[in-house]
Amino acid sequence: MMDISLLVLRLGIGIMFAAHGLQKAFGMFGGSGVQEFSKMLGGMGFPAPIMWAYLAAYVELLGGIALVFGIFPRLSSGLLLILIVVAAVKVHMKNGFFMMSGGFEYNFVIASVCIALLVAGAGKFSIYNKY
Repeated sequence: MMDISLLVLRLGIGIMFAAHGLQKAFGMFGGSGVQEFSKMLGGMGFPAPIMWAYLAAYVELLGGIALVFGIFPRLSSGLLLILIVVAAVKVHMKNGFFMMSGGFEYNFVIASVCIALLVAGAGKFSIYNKY
């Protein structure tokens, strides 16, 4: 049952991150694309915002895909955890906890799943455990 639970967590969080990565990298699913995302980061005071925009977009996209298939699950979870914590601190924390007011509630849940996968690994149903 634990392996099925890990598969469900990996699929859920992996698909979510991959979809957000596609929004940021290519403007898919109503996203703004990397240039607009870079402008947003620049407005928040990030140095070299275009570099951070590409890095965030591709960590989300590739990290999400890696989790779906169970490839390097701890590395992927760790990188995605860093990304979501930065988003919480730089964007959402000033708005309090609850999502309805723009708070970090959503980030907290996502970070919790990343930590669980970081600790537990991919489980039996993954490419990582096949080789």
